[in-house]
Amino acid sequence: MQIRPDAGDRVVAIDIARGLAIIGMFVAHAIPRASDAELLVDGRSSVLFATLAGVSLGIMTGSAHPLVRGQRSECVIGIVVRALFLFLLGVLLSSLHSGVAVILHFYALMFLLLIPLLFLSRWLLGLIGVVFLVGSPWLGAAQGEVDASAPPVSYFVDYFFLNGDYPVLVWMPFLLAGLIIARSDLARPKTQVALVGIGASAAVAGYGAVLVLPGVSAQAHSGSIAEVIGSGGLAVLLIGALLWLIAVEPGSQVRVLRGILWPLAATGSMALTVYTLQILALAVVAGGSEIDYPGWPLLIGMLLLSFLGAGLWRQFLGKGPLERVLAWLTRIPRKGQLS
Repeated sequence: MQIRPDAGDRVVAIDIARGLAIIGMFVAHAIPRASDAELLVDGRSSVLFATLAGVSLGIMTGSAHPLVRGQRSECVIGIVVRALFLFLLGVLLSSLHSGVAVILHFYALMFLLLIPLLFLSRWLLGLIGVVFLVGSPWLGAAQGEVDASAPPVSYFVDYFFLNGDYPVLVWMPFLLAGLIIARSDLARPKTQVALVGIGASAAVAGYGAVLVLPGVSAQAHSGSIAEVIGSGGLAVLLIGALLWLIAVEPGSQVRVLRGILWPLAATGSMALTVYTLQILALAVVAGGSEIDYPGWPLLIGMLLLSFLGAGLWRQFLGKGPLERVLAWLTRIPRKGQLS
């Protein structure tokens, strides 16, 4: 299959992982539920999405060889513009009453908070991640309801940083983990194997804590330390496994697998467009009133349209529609197209 010129610059495994995150969100938002039982995709798809955001920002800023002073300003300005665009889009999509907790405006604030940390060493990024992991619950993050009657500034801080749908302070470790991954050289087999091992260990530690420690919860979206470690570990494990399976540098043994996963990779390459269309579709189905899990026909339809539409668009037109808008707004250099 002929690939568009810019596609050769992309890390295909990261596109596939992002595609899986988007599809996981489809399932979480649309699949009918017989009970309140938690599905594997609940919460974890968003965690994978956030971790990949850190990977993307790491790739944009030089991957394993971070941009040096004098080369950073254009890229940083581009990230700020991107964050502002995502914030406005997130607020707009949230106003449509689709029944979905939109992540984009939270995502945007995470981008802004990560900017001062982009060029720190990996060990320092890890240390800061631990501070967020331990300090967020101490500050009361994800431990209470948002007070809608609070003064505007207090409401903003509480909703976006502490107790909203995706509290920034709780979710920062995911972006930091992604940034560390990007700084560790995605092409190295040792990195890929290490990600699988570290991710698996974290997942076992996080979810295993529920079995051995009384009162510990790892429920999706709970914001607990166990949930952050467990779900973050699964995200790192999946990213490492895909990097190893697909290989950053293509070889004959992975061409068939790449072909099979092409629609998924195409979906991941235009994740913002597909995510936005998903919210719009759910809003239309909802008819202005919030609904839960509208069912299999909608889910199957969204999946088929996403795979077919993204695949054809990617094949013949390249970059997705909203991704084109972002590229025009930010004018990030060639390296930025990997995001």
